[in-house]
Amino acid sequence: MLSLNNIILHRRHSGGRQDRTVMRSSGSSNGGGADDGGEVLLDHEYKEEYVRNSRGMSLFACTWLPGKRRTPKALVFLCHGYAVECGVTMRGTGERLARAGYAVYGLDYEGHGRSDGLQGYVPDFELLVRDCDDYFTSVVRSQSQSNKDSKRFLLGESMGGAVALLLHLRRPEFWSGAVLVAPMCKIADDMRPHPLVVNILRAMTSIIPTWKIVPSNDVIDAAYKTQEKRDEIRGNPYCYKDKPRLKTAYELLKVSLDLEQNLLHQVSLPFLIVHGGADKVTDPSVSELLYRSAASHDKTLKLYPGMWHALTSGESPDNIHAVFQDIIAWLDHRSSDTDQQELLSEVEQKARHDDQHHHQQHGGNK
Repeated sequence: MLSLNNIILHRRHSGGRQDRTVMRSSGSSNGGGADDGGEVLLDHEYKEEYVRNSRGMSLFACTWLPGKRRTPKALVFLCHGYAVECGVTMRGTGERLARAGYAVYGLDYEGHGRSDGLQGYVPDFELLVRDCDDYFTSVVRSQSQSNKDSKRFLLGESMGGAVALLLHLRRPEFWSGAVLVAPMCKIADDMRPHPLVVNILRAMTSIIPTWKIVPSNDVIDAAYKTQEKRDEIRGNPYCYKDKPRLKTAYELLKVSLDLEQNLLHQVSLPFLIVHGGADKVTDPSVSELLYRSAASHDKTLKLYPGMWHALTSGESPDNIHAVFQDIIAWLDHRSSDTDQQELLSEVEQKARHDDQHHHQQHGGNK
């Protein structure tokens, strides 16, 4: 019996750039996975490559594609969280979405995963967002011939939720929608550095930006409910597990405050927020604030009572399955032109209803 869990099909080296393709299946060659010609049909394809950013740094990129030669329903671009990466930490997300029919693309930020840069160091959040914008838009351009009508979605987790929102604000009409998983629009009060530490951060970032001296609670224990996932993160050499570096902590705090205070009302794309009700890392109330504040007409917020921060990977299998059912259903509904027309009609009807309700309440108060 031939196992197809991890078959490497090809590996190419070209001038320092390495491409690697792996085909994966959840079954075996005699388990009904072959077509009439006897060829094995795999449930998804995985690829790795390295790309250069505008500063000449090598960034790790990975792709999950639907198997069985299926045309993707849409393109999904992953924005991972702080101190983690795409290829291992977000593998479950990539595989689930690829099996559901989506082409999924991820990029490790500077200082994260297998990309260049000092591990765990974010010297400039705007440059991080620009790297994602450059790579993601290059993928869209490269797919314009074969999938010219494909919708394109962002999926950001935690800090990646902030990245996704900033990518949208850079190109307000470019993205078809976003899935925001416990987005970092504000750092929860019990995870935020003491105000005295914040003042020191501001003063010292230009002197010792890379020092690992910021006191903080253990994010791994606070984010991941299952011990198995905690052990995986701690054993993953591509994840940063030390104290936050000075400039990194300041950049994260600065961008979260900017989003919370100045930018949430500018969000206009369709979005789904999924957030654990017991999240101690990013504050669920700020997801509620984003939902209320955003200019988007098509917006959905799902709170999951009792779930923690890493609700797509650090929960029980049943909980993770429930979250992905909601995510995939939301994407499916917005990837089909027929479903999209029905959805637009629903949104328009809701908007008219809200306007009528508003006028009934305030029509006489002139």
